Amino acid sequence: MPPFNPHVDVILILGSVVAAYLIWARRHERDTGEVTTLHVRKIFLTGMGVLFVGSMWPLHDLAEHVWYTAHMVQHLLYTLVAAPMLVAGIPAWMWRKVLAPRWVALAWHKMTRPLVATLIFNGVLLVTHWPVVVDTAVVHEPLHFFLHVVLVFSAIIMWWPIMSPLPELPPLTPPVQMLYLFVQSLVPMVPAAFLTFSHQPLYHVYQTFPRVFGISALTDQLVAGLSMKLIGTLIFWGFIATIFFRWGHREDVEGWDALALRDVEADLRAAGARR
Repeated sequence: MPPFNPHVDVILILGSVVAAYLIWARRHERDTGEVTTLHVRKIFLTGMGVLFVGSMWPLHDLAEHVWYTAHMVQHLLYTLVAAPMLVAGIPAWMWRKVLAPRWVALAWHKMTRPLVATLIFNGVLLVTHWPVVVDTAVVHEPLHFFLHVVLVFSAIIMWWPIMSPLPELPPLTPPVQMLYLFVQSLVPMVPAAFLTFSHQPLYHVYQTFPRVFGISALTDQLVAGLSMKLIGTLIFWGFIATIFFRWGHREDVEGWDALALRDVEADLRAAGARR
């Protein structure tokens, strides 16, 4: 086990983000009377808590000095747990303030289209698991931090078509959400397969670390690949199941018209499924 490291920089950075969020919400409530509900605040703070757990001792230190599996768990926490909470935990009025500049709103609209969001997220995912990138980032803390920021940002883009709180940039309809998440669950299987079925360690830097509990670098890599495949798939399919049952409940309450098939068609067209 690596020695205790308080990671003061992580505390300062994440603490500053939380403080800014709470102060901004309080000032907005005072100036406009619009309240950011406790439920929404809890979602955001939980997402920040997940980022904190992934970035602090011992997980962060295990990821950088012992096991690639810990590195993979970090990425799963950042992209599949924290990111959707951050999207849902930032209220609509705050998103509108962030997206107020015309060029920001235009860029965000382009990036969060389902097909583009899929390419961005999975492109970043593949790059951040490329052996040369991993070997370099693990021994260069600033680069590692930058890659984590990019990874979280790309995950926020990926989750936007599912979690968007803005009516002007609405989430996809439930059937297309399920299709979209199904695609997201498939793409990570490619790097996971390389990790799982490789007959030699792909990451040289992890071969240089002391082996804890007798776990070899190859076994560590195998467990990391299985974690990426199984845990990632379970999370995506958990969301798919939740969307399906909520959609079914809505149909029971509102009737078949709630399906809005024309909206589904529009979503599919936007996602690039139709010409």
